Amino acid sequence: MRLRNIPGADEVISNSAFCIQNPIELKGKWHEFFGNTNPIHIEVGMGKGRFLMDLARQNPQINYIGIERYTSVLLRAVQKIDEDPLDNVHFLCIDAATLPEIFDHNEVDRIYLNFSDPWPKDRHAKRRLTSREFLARYNEILTADGRIEFKTDNQDLFTFSLEEIEASELWHLDASTRDLHHDPKMNQGNIMTEYEEKFSSKGNPICKLIASR
Repeated sequence: MRLRNIPGADEVISNSAFCIQNPIELKGKWHEFFGNTNPIHIEVGMGKGRFLMDLARQNPQINYIGIERYTSVLLRAVQKIDEDPLDNVHFLCIDAATLPEIFDHNEVDRIYLNFSDPWPKDRHAKRRLTSREFLARYNEILTADGRIEFKTDNQDLFTFSLEEIEASELWHLDASTRDLHHDPKMNQGNIMTEYEEKFSSKGNPICKLIASR
């Protein structure tokens, strides 16, 4: 998918107090950065940031880091947080493949993956955020009781994700549903993303899984 370049986005991201410019230097020091020992949750592919910031408002005792590769998308989240600052939220403009270079072992307590790019062609399977390649990266940074929460409306991607977890010796599927909004147990406390609201309004069932090691 080709994204429209927004003039000035790079400069805004570079100058934002909420965007960390040299995250590799903070590997193993994230709790020092936040100034507390609270759990660290990250969202990979955060888009415009609605989900992450709603979570942060509800859970001030948790540190949140939003990860987005494209400045033109991250710009929207920066504009939102400038209007309503949150002390427990920061952003990274990075490729998710570099996560083990940025977070140390046992440094992240939870990873959220919401409506990730499905990369539908077979030759691009390694790029999917629920592929075994990315699961191995998550394994390097999660705490012993850490977990992944994944939501999508793409049935093929969800099937692929279930199969990747099942094939892995490191991961265990804790829960899953192919119709989140009609699953009373898994939908309890659910916070919707922009895409989730859009797709569900069209009648698309939302899938969700939770996996741990």
